[in-house]
Amino acid sequence: MSSFPATFADDVIGRPAKAQFEAFLDEHRSALNGCLDGLTQEQARRSLVPSRTTLLGLVKHATFVEKVWFDEAITCRSRAEIGIPATPDESFILADDDTIAAVRQAHREACEASRKATSGLGLDDIVRGNRRGPLPLRWVYLHVLRELAQHCGHADILREQLANG
Repeated sequence: MSSFPATFADDVIGRPAKAQFEAFLDEHRSALNGCLDGLTQEQARRSLVPSRTTLLGLVKHATFVEKVWFDEAITCRSRAEIGIPATPDESFILADDDTIAAVRQAHREACEASRKATSGLGLDDIVRGNRRGPLPLRWVYLHVLRELAQHCGHADILREQLANG
C-alpha cells in the first residue's frame, strides 16, 4: 500500500520552492484522506448538506482533482482516456462499490502518480493539457493546494456535524 510522504511544511523551510509546494500539497492530501479515519461506511456516505458533498465524496473528488491536474494537464490525455468523469460535479457521485478502503486507496495511488508525473518538472515548466490552456506547474500547484485546503475545511465541518449529531 502506498502512503503519503512523512515530509511536513516545517521540514522544508530552507529547501527549494518546489519541495515546499510538494510538502504542503502532501500535508493536505494526507489530511483529506484522513478525514475518513474511524468512520463507518454509513457515516462516510451520509449527506449532511444539500449538495452532493459527503466525506467519502470529498476524497473521491480529490482523486479526480489529482488526475485532472497531474495526468490530464501533463499528459494531455482526455478525461475519457484517463477514466474520470467529465465534470467536477460528477466526481462526487458515489457508486455502490465506493467503500472507504477503495476510495482511500484510489486517492493514495492518484497522489503517488501525481508525484511521479511532476518529479522531473520544474515550477516554471509549462503543462499543456488543461482546458484553460498552457499553465506553469507553479500555478497548478497553487491551484491544487487551494482546492485541497478548501476541501479539508469542508471535511472538518462535516466531521463536526457527524460528531454533534
